[in-house]
Amino acid sequence: MIGQRLVRDVFGALPDGRAVERIVLHGAKGFAAHVITYGAALQALIAPDAVGHCDDVVLGHDDLAGYVGERRFFGATVGRYANRIANARFELDGEMVRLAANNGPHALHGGPNGFDRQLWQITETNEGEQPSVTLTYVSADGEEGYPGRLAVSVMYQLTGPSELSLAFRASTDRPTVVNLTNHSFFNLEGAASGTDILDHGLTIAAERFLAIDPTAIPLPTTPRSVAGTPFDFRKPTAIGARIRQDNAQLRNGRGYDHNFCLADDRQLRFAARLEAPRSGRVLELFTDQPGLQVYSGNYLDGSIAGKQGRLYRQSDAICLEPQVWPDAPNRSDFPSPHLAPGEIYRHHIVYRFSSRRGGA
Repeated sequence: MIGQRLVRDVFGALPDGRAVERIVLHGAKGFAAHVITYGAALQALIAPDAVGHCDDVVLGHDDLAGYVGERRFFGATVGRYANRIANARFELDGEMVRLAANNGPHALHGGPNGFDRQLWQITETNEGEQPSVTLTYVSADGEEGYPGRLAVSVMYQLTGPSELSLAFRASTDRPTVVNLTNHSFFNLEGAASGTDILDHGLTIAAERFLAIDPTAIPLPTTPRSVAGTPFDFRKPTAIGARIRQDNAQLRNGRGYDHNFCLADDRQLRFAARLEAPRSGRVLELFTDQPGLQVYSGNYLDGSIAGKQGRLYRQSDAICLEPQVWPDAPNRSDFPSPHLAPGEIYRHHIVYRFSSRRGGA
């Protein structure tokens, strides 16, 4: 298999016997993305450090059983609506839509059986200079309470020597809401390094963020300025520099679990930069979405064993999730998540890796 840009094999079987496949896309100098059809998830992302040593930089599991077990969204494609919808309901075209609640009274990440719990189908592969795989899923009208038959696809593609792009598309036969994202947990020192991400440098291209209540629903106020708060990452700042400050918003999120407000022009643009001090790995994230949910792994509590048997604990990784703002179906002042028949939902993410000298 030496020299192959795309490798396809079986990752395991679901309890009902259906096979879960894995596709590995190979780039330059050991860079590789491993995608599985269960949850259309990024199961591994291999990236070189400043001296060329390669490590997997996303949390997850070594086998299918871990993904089918307790739900933690490792690397998953999340939908039909990523993040939270307050009280698991919203009004659409004058009618109340009631969803399946799975986060207290709220709906989170598509409900109890969201897209991350579904077996997606591989519909296209490309083994060329920019290898890719396209996975599809059809969400039935009424699934988890959402209206409309939604046809969804996500294409994973290596668009550079150390660059992974994700392109989401969706169409519906009835008015509905859509908000898809990837839920990878990044640790640029390595998923099994035994280190946390509190010393990672983080830059976010956002001047405002959404304040939340203790159940992580945005407050009924306008976005707040990041200036003078622990949420100001306009310049590179260690994630842990202010995470323990006595701040009401940090208490409500148990750390960072907040939407940062990006430009709402739906153009691909720089959103965030993550830097690991020892390995020298650098991740730049580009998106065309109006929000970036930043989650510092606050609910990882050591109860889940991941890759190489490592117990995942708080701040072992950070999630950078481009998306529409949380609870937007209930907020006319937020960017709209509405999708009508004849329209195409599109969402583009680029993860661009590099390294800087100075990492050990």
